[in-house]
Amino acid sequence: MKKMTLLGDITPAQFLRDYWHKKPLLIRQALPGFQALLPRDDLFALAARDDVESRLITRAGGKWDLQSGPQTTLPDPARRDWTLLVQGVNLHDDAADALLRQFRFIPDVRLDDLMISYASDGGGVGPHFDSYDVFLLQAHGQRRWRISAQKDLSLVEGMPLKILAKFEAEEEFLLEPGDMLYLPPHYAHDGTAVGECMTYSIGFRAPAYQELGEAFLQFMADSIDLPGRYADPDLSPAKHPAEIGKPMLDAVAAELAKVRFTEDDIAIFLGEYMSEPKASVVFDTPGSMLQPGKFRQRVLKKGVKLSRKTSMLYAGKHLFINGESFAIGRADRKALLLLANERSLSGEDVAASSDDVQEALYTWYEDGWLLPG
Repeated sequence: MKKMTLLGDITPAQFLRDYWHKKPLLIRQALPGFQALLPRDDLFALAARDDVESRLITRAGGKWDLQSGPQTTLPDPARRDWTLLVQGVNLHDDAADALLRQFRFIPDVRLDDLMISYASDGGGVGPHFDSYDVFLLQAHGQRRWRISAQKDLSLVEGMPLKILAKFEAEEEFLLEPGDMLYLPPHYAHDGTAVGECMTYSIGFRAPAYQELGEAFLQFMADSIDLPGRYADPDLSPAKHPAEIGKPMLDAVAAELAKVRFTEDDIAIFLGEYMSEPKASVVFDTPGSMLQPGKFRQRVLKKGVKLSRKTSMLYAGKHLFINGESFAIGRADRKALLLLANERSLSGEDVAASSDDVQEALYTWYEDGWLLPG
């Protein structure tokens, strides 16, 4: 990886060893001279769209209020104590997507999205904790962060937000544009805008095992094969008609014990599950569709790149793209893994790929999953 200031004077390997999941890290001028990628009005316009997840948080008289988007009407920026949170900005803006991709020293399967928090003076979401790692990059104005390693994470009851009942700050930092604060999961923090400000949050996916377990059982339901039907040819007259007898319990238990899953099953499930686009994601199909021949001519010259919205992962011999899975043949492996890792292929790479890969590229182009050039 090329030298960069994103993590200060430490390497990604040092960061993962010493800080990831372990303790906070303040990086002054992680991105020197950084400026907000979207003007305030463009962010507000994004929050008004129904394909963008957003939340408006206001506080008045000690009371909190939360309104989910689309946000067609927002308070005056001159009014104090309100915050607009816009999720998944990387899905809608090239510069935001490029910023998120700077954090690919963490695997894509864990990288979630770029959220932009706009706040008027005094705005914030109260003292809270996240269940995942987060990088908080200051983009405009100043924000004061108070953080704590406290173990008491009990919440105030009856609130629209998850606000800590007993927050006791241990450290305090004032962040300027370009400064960044990393916080591990469950680390208490409270950010307050000093004047008008924008903060970019780079978040990570940490699915709950219960969530994965439920989804995996649904996934496996399509592949279970238990032939036959329960029978009891040696049945005796019932002494207690309402009782489920042990012979039936044993017979059913023996059949259900035949249900098995392999490491391959888990890989396919996880790849499809983790690459599945969020419900709000809508792919933009080409306005003027190139025919296969014209498409091939174009990409042989200019290559292809994945859409901002496309998630592409792989594990072993399996490739996953936007919730679908494919077995990768030896002839196709080099090009497809290169596309997944680099999120693009040059014209030379396309020319060197198999007919099957080139056919897949055109199908994904039709679906809006990738673009020529």
